[in-house]
Amino acid sequence: MSGMQALLKQSDRDPARAVSDVVVGAGEPYLGKIARGQFFRIVDLEGNQAVDTLFYCLADLSERYSAADTIQKQEKLYLSTGTVLYSSLGRPMLTTVADTCGRHDTLGGACAAESNTVRYGHQTKHMHSCRDNFLRAVAEADIGLTKRDFASNINFFMNVPVTPAGKLTFEDGISAGGKYVELLAEQDVLVLISNCPQLNNPCNAYNPTPVRLLIWEREQPHV
Repeated sequence: MSGMQALLKQSDRDPARAVSDVVVGAGEPYLGKIARGQFFRIVDLEGNQAVDTLFYCLADLSERYSAADTIQKQEKLYLSTGTVLYSSLGRPMLTTVADTCGRHDTLGGACAAESNTVRYGHQTKHMHSCRDNFLRAVAEADIGLTKRDFASNINFFMNVPVTPAGKLTFEDGISAGGKYVELLAEQDVLVLISNCPQLNNPCNAYNPTPVRLLIWEREQPHV
């Protein structure tokens, strides 16, 4: 069994029993709450869609997902089954309990008007970006978050290899329609998502598509 195959794991949770089932349109943002003990699944409905994601501690939004802490504690760059996502205070936030894709990026960051301009030319500056999505979602919710609160994010389903020279490259995704990642919330969290609108690199096959978000209630102990 290859290393990739060893990381793949399916979930037995039934979508019909989910307490929340939302489709996020191509290029759109999402902001929602996940309670401790609940399970959260992100489904790549059509394949190769990048899902830029940030998590915040609901009790104190200044505590948020930390790529540095997560990478250091896991001793690996990519996320998959068994990965624990750590906060900026070094506390577990969520644990990946199922994954049918097998690899999710922690380094590529979120596209922005400025980075689009640098990478792809001044004509792309007006294009919608993940950073714009984040700003739009928190502004509409009026929860006190600003652009200063956007730390390095997770890019679920995105393929960003690191070259031998230490550089990042944006490559075609390894996901496919129907693949998903599922996480168990270790604390009450706020999730902020940009369903990436990127049209200039192959992170979503140059074609943004919808994703599906499901939440299941915490498991009850058997009597």
